Parts: sequence; structure tokens; C-alpha cells
Amino acid sequence: MIFDKLIGLFSNDMAIDLGTANTLVLVKGEGIIINEPSVVAIQSNRMGSEKVLAVGHEAKEMVGKTPGNIRAVRPLKDGVIADFDITEKMIRYFIEKAHHRTTFIRPRIIVCVPFGLTQVERKAVRESALSAGAREVFLIEEPMAAAIGAGLPVKEPHGNLVVDIGGGTTEIGVVSLGGLVISKSIRTAGDTIDQAIADYVKRKYNLLIGDRVAEEIKIEVGSALPLSEELLTVINGRDQSGFLSSVELSSEDTREAMKEPLREIAEALKDILEQTPPDLAGDIVENGIVLTGGGALIRMLDKYLSDIVKLPIYVAEEPLLAVAKGTGRALEEIDILQQLAYD
Repeated sequence: MIFDKLIGLFSNDMAIDLGTANTLVLVKGEGIIINEPSVVAIQSNRMGSEKVLAVGHEAKEMVGKTPGNIRAVRPLKDGVIADFDITEKMIRYFIEKAHHRTTFIRPRIIVCVPFGLTQVERKAVRESALSAGAREVFLIEEPMAAAIGAGLPVKEPHGNLVVDIGGGTTEIGVVSLGGLVISKSIRTAGDTIDQAIADYVKRKYNLLIGDRVAEEIKIEVGSALPLSEELLTVINGRDQSGFLSSVELSSEDTREAMKEPLREIAEALKDILEQTPPDLAGDIVENGIVLTGGGALIRMLDKYLSDIVKLPIYVAEEPLLAVAKGTGRALEEIDILQQLAYD
């Protein structure tokens, strides 16, 4: 007991936005100090043992380019842990990096998780963080963290609706009086959109591209509605005959490619609005809907969704950081932590 209290004196509380695409780490009093891809490069030797070769940016650069004895792994899929051991190694790496590799420090950690996680999946997240060196682990749900990070008045008796489009999941939640009144998590998000783009390029142009190139296309020319001046990009890949070739891709192509996943996100939003109690619905009509997450950066997505649900939709300031900032604020304000975290 005394030892645990002594350890606490040397620990800095941390907040982790453990995302399918990116992991962000905040240290209490310091803000966001790590923002890196959720990718781990693993090297195998002839004896069958494995070691971590790289984590984060360095590992992502290896995706699709590794020799046979090295594999670049994304240990989270659709917002949940797909590989427990590699997730633990990744969390441990980020904890050590955040604390300059001071192994004596055992921080209290709050981890943000998708709303739709099962009890088994929640337990896996908690155990990964504990195994990686955390003293104590809290979990909070992404829609609430996104709402806090977007600056919405979550403690007030008013309805606010947030749509967080991450890498693995899209989280939609109606927040009031410090809690989630209604929430929905669907596994249609950034990764699904990237795959849709890769499938479209293969189907229309007979060109094979990887996830990393598909993501670059989405960022460079992706749009949900027609632009006043359409964008163009040149992509390189391998056709199905095995020859290397290049094609020019337009933002019109991406609209066609992303049509189905964006429709699924819009349908989920409509479903939440239909379930919202009348008094809170009135608040949402007045306040509008806030978009967060990397998906919020898709050109004209706010207008696309607004046209469908007939409500004003706004992109949060720094949407990529909203969930991480909200998780960090839960560390700063203990009453938020106690109200939102569940053991």
C-alpha cells in the first residue's frame, strides 16, 4: 500500500486515444505529446521468436514494403484489439516514450474506447494497459470524449449531438447532463472508405493499390459533393496483368468510390435522430451537429450530411484531436473522470 502511494508520487497521469488509425497520448499538465499511427513493425528470426522493430510513423512507412521476415501490423481493427500482445507492446512503447523511458513510473491511465465495445473487448483494453505498466486504468466512451474535446457544454441540461468518424468506427452520440442519452457505433469509418477507394480503382482502372495509397487519395482529392474546381491526382500501382502503370484520379472518382460508406454513416445519423427524445431534439435543431475525427476532414462532408438530415452541421476545431483532448480533460477534471469512466 505504501509502495503504491510512493509510486503514485512519481507517476504522471496519462490519457490515451487508442485509435485504429492513430494513437494520441496526453500527459497531465503537458497536453498532447504523442500523435503517431497505430502500427507496429515486427521482425521474426529463423528460430520463430519476434521482436518489435519500429512503432508509429517509422512502422507505417514500412506498410506494404516489408521483406518476408518483417511484418507491419495494425493491432487494432474496427476499433477493437485484434492482437493483444502487439497492442500491449505498442502501449508500453508509447508510455515509455511519453516518460522518456523512465521504467519506474507507473501512471494512472484513462483510455478512450468505442461505445459499442463488449465487456470482453473492454477487459482486453484494460488488461493491455495494465500489462504495459499502468497503475490504474479507466475507460471512457468516444462519443462523450469527442463532445468534451469539441468544446460542447456536456454538463448542461441541453442536447448536443456529435459524430466522430475515426479509422475503425464512427461514433454518434447525443450528450446531455454529463451523460450519453443515445449512442451508436458502426464499423464504417476511415478504413472502410479507404478500402472502397482501393476497390473502385481496381474495378474502374484495373489498378491494384494498397491501403496507404488509398488513404492518400482520400486526403488529396476526396470530396463528398461536387467542388467548384475538381481536384486531380496521379497514382501509381500494378495492374492485374502484373505491369506497373499510372492513372489520373479525380475528386469525382472519389465521390463515386465513397458513396456507399458515406451513405451508411448518414443512415446511422438519421437513426439516432429518430430515437432522440423530443426535448433534446429541439436543442439539436437549435445547436446543430458537430463532426469530429479524421473523417470530418473529407471535403464537403458537413454539407453532404446537412443536406440529408436537414440540420446545420459544423466541423469541430482540430477535429483529429477532439477525442484526445476530451480524454485529457477527463484527467484534468476529476468529477468528469468519475462520472464518465467505468471500471
